[in-house]
Amino acid sequence: MNSQPVHTPHIERLAEVVALPIGRWDVSGRLVFCNTPYVQWAGRPREVLLGHTLAELFGDVAWNAARPAFERAFAAGEIASYERLLTHAPHTPRWARIQVFPDVENGVVTSVFTIATDIHEDVVAREALIAARVRLDRFTENIPNPLIYLDRDGVIRFANKAYREACGKPPEALIDHHLAAVRGDAVWQEHRPHIERALSGETVHYSRLVEGLTHGPRWLRTSFVPDCDDDGSVRGLYTVTIDVHDLTVAQEQLRRSVERDALTDVLSRRTMMSRIENALAEPGIDPVALFFVDLDGFKSVNDEFGHGEGDVLLVRVGTALQNAVRAEDAVGRFGGDEFLVLASVRDAAGAAALDLLDAIRNITTRQALADRVSASIGYALAPQDTTLPMKLLQRADDAMYAAKRRGKNRVMAASALDGSAG
Repeated sequence: MNSQPVHTPHIERLAEVVALPIGRWDVSGRLVFCNTPYVQWAGRPREVLLGHTLAELFGDVAWNAARPAFERAFAAGEIASYERLLTHAPHTPRWARIQVFPDVENGVVTSVFTIATDIHEDVVAREALIAARVRLDRFTENIPNPLIYLDRDGVIRFANKAYREACGKPPEALIDHHLAAVRGDAVWQEHRPHIERALSGETVHYSRLVEGLTHGPRWLRTSFVPDCDDDGSVRGLYTVTIDVHDLTVAQEQLRRSVERDALTDVLSRRTMMSRIENALAEPGIDPVALFFVDLDGFKSVNDEFGHGEGDVLLVRVGTALQNAVRAEDAVGRFGGDEFLVLASVRDAAGAAALDLLDAIRNITTRQALADRVSASIGYALAPQDTTLPMKLLQRADDAMYAAKRRGKNRVMAASALDGSAG
């Protein structure tokens, strides 16, 4: 310990003014110098520290962590470093980074200096980040919904287990491959507009009915979520696909329950009224005819043959009326055995030519009903008779009752009731 190079005392004096723990170790690995911060850091008097090896001072665990860096500094003359958790009293355990600098004299490494830096907060934060990433990776890998990460060029950089199983491909067939190569150009072109919107910074949701799945066609929704830097630049995007089939079917059933009559599947009364209002809403409306259809003798069918037979009759009436008009026309059930038909017509002659009566006469249920199935039908025209929705309905209803009074099984125009266009 007494054969120090001439320049070493100057370095040691300089070390005393540095606020970091600094020690010097000879070729035998014994501590030959330590500054005051080192003494405070080690928690022992200087005379207890000097002349002892790292293993003697802090244990084999400490020396095993330091040995590669010491050997590199002594053997190769290179600066090396290592990290370890300091556990000696009186301090609470803290992480430190120790840098090992060779002290070279005439080309020979005669000793090494160590400088310790407290990095506890950095290590704790780093470990927390790593742990969070592990948890995130575990979560994304095991969620039941297919999830991938695409870079800006459309190349897959991550694909979770659910996505790999859905595609039936191993990771090496997915990762670092373009989405078009993995799913085909048709899928790429279908998704591309949504991907481009996501790359512009917008979160996009896209639902479609997917064919060819194991359990048959299913409604799926894919969300395209941009991945942004701190400055807002989009680096890539996540896509996650969820099965919304049951929800979509339930929503469609709910919509139809409001829009359609539950028994006949023609439009509901509420929907028909909305169609009538919309048809008459704009100025300069195209001519339309509203037909009010009431079955003749329907009560006797229910009384004699039962409500089940009556329901069958209503279903067939609804079907017959729909078949008698064009797809763009509307057929609805007003209530009981009453139906409405809203049809586009050129003029009064066009309305008169629409033979709904024969469509109903041709319905066949059981033979005993063959001669009983008829209807009384009244109709009104817009804009000729009126441009008000409720007034149009009233005039068609009045014409229907006029048809009943005149013997049933016939069609009457509202204009024939008073000889005017109303």
